[in-house]
Amino acid sequence: MSNRNSQAGKSAARERIRAERERQKKKERTRRQLTVAGAVVGVLVVAGAIGFAVVKATEPTGWEAAKEAKLVKPAHTQGKNGTEILIGDKNAKETLEVFEDLRCPMCASFEQSSGKSLLKDIKDGRYKARFTLYTFLDGNQGEGSKNALSALGAALNVSPDAFLAYKSALYSAKNHPDERDDAYAKDARLIEVAAEVPALQHNKAFETAVKKGTYDRWAMDMTALFGRKGIKATPSFMHGDKKLVLPEVPRQRMTQEEYNEYADANFRKMIDKEFGPAKGTGKDGGKEGGGKGIAAGEKDPTAGH
Repeated sequence: MSNRNSQAGKSAARERIRAERERQKKKERTRRQLTVAGAVVGVLVVAGAIGFAVVKATEPTGWEAAKEAKLVKPAHTQGKNGTEILIGDKNAKETLEVFEDLRCPMCASFEQSSGKSLLKDIKDGRYKARFTLYTFLDGNQGEGSKNALSALGAALNVSPDAFLAYKSALYSAKNHPDERDDAYAKDARLIEVAAEVPALQHNKAFETAVKKGTYDRWAMDMTALFGRKGIKATPSFMHGDKKLVLPEVPRQRMTQEEYNEYADANFRKMIDKEFGPAKGTGKDGGKEGGGKGIAAGEKDPTAGH
């Protein structure tokens, strides 16, 4: 082998070694860069996850979140947020305002005793009725009032008659739960009660609205009316700016039927005093020609109470 060939071979060998070392160094730099980049990405992922968790933890949930949801107003409502529920003959000159809470036991008692009289007056055009529904009985002990109110909004979206019939069913002695029982917080129970109303029975649109909480935001807007016109107790009644006083039933032993008769008589007495006798009745509130009203000379069983 010539000296020239020997030198060329050595030079080529050294170049191969140098190139290999450069390749290894480049490979090592790339590995370190990928490691650092991965670590940075990992930190960012963890930081992002923590940030997301913090945001999620501080986001309102349940009924608090419903306050920020898109407002869907039921049909047959009035006012900016659809919180004016006015039902009755549009030609009726007077309006009776009714304030209730769907978990309220006294509201249930009123509806069970005098609900039919109220509905008859509305149907007869004696007055329109504006319903304001509160949910203060939920407090920190449930959500049945709000959930039932949302479902009632779904019924109102069907028709005013469905609203009235469903409200009566929710307040009925058969269905209305003890105020300590948050039964109406369950959608299934609300749908079960609705089956008693022909317009709501097997009504898929109504049931979907209940399950999805379509009118939850509307219910929260209605809830925000608490204290309107100074009313903070239910049931309450107003005519214009005048709060009407419903006479109390005497505290004495009586059957439920007797209690309901007394309570209904008191309601009609209050209404007659404010609006005058109903059409087709005498000035004493009884039907003309005799009836169950208080006859002349008969002692008023509610006097002094």
